[in-house]
Amino acid sequence: MTATPGLDSAQLASPDLLRSVFRRHAAGVAVITARGESGPVGFTATSLSSVSADPPMLSFGVGAGASSWPAIAATDHVGVHVLGEHQQDLAATFARSGADRFGAPTVWREGPERVPVLDGVLAWMVCRVVARVPAGDHRIVLAEVVLGDPSGLGRPLLYHQGRFNGLRD
Repeated sequence: MTATPGLDSAQLASPDLLRSVFRRHAAGVAVITARGESGPVGFTATSLSSVSADPPMLSFGVGAGASSWPAIAATDHVGVHVLGEHQQDLAATFARSGADRFGAPTVWREGPERVPVLDGVLAWMVCRVVARVPAGDHRIVLAEVVLGDPSGLGRPLLYHQGRFNGLRD
């Protein structure tokens, strides 16, 4: 085991410092979806967090300049999908700017509240948006879970060091 680096190597706060630190933080991978004016929208998120058990609430961050933000800003409901390690390509598709996220090979259906629901995920939820909080160049969305299904099979997909990975035993 190595010692924690000394304070003499500390860096001043910057976007690069934050990115460098969070590359070392493994995070679960989710896809957030919504119905936009011109069809479904979605994006890959590693900022998904449980907020409250009663009522069941969660949060996620979305860039204010993201192509999905206008739909997320206007909708009452979103879909939240926890991805499995077999879905690295799906995660990459929803993370890529300009991609046809809902075209083949993505398999999805219209779910409750017209929310796009992705097939083959480990778990999904439809959530009612209760707040959108400005946070720098992002917005934090708070949403109450309306219904969902946690019965998908497999192990979770993780994001670490700029890559999608699975768990190791």
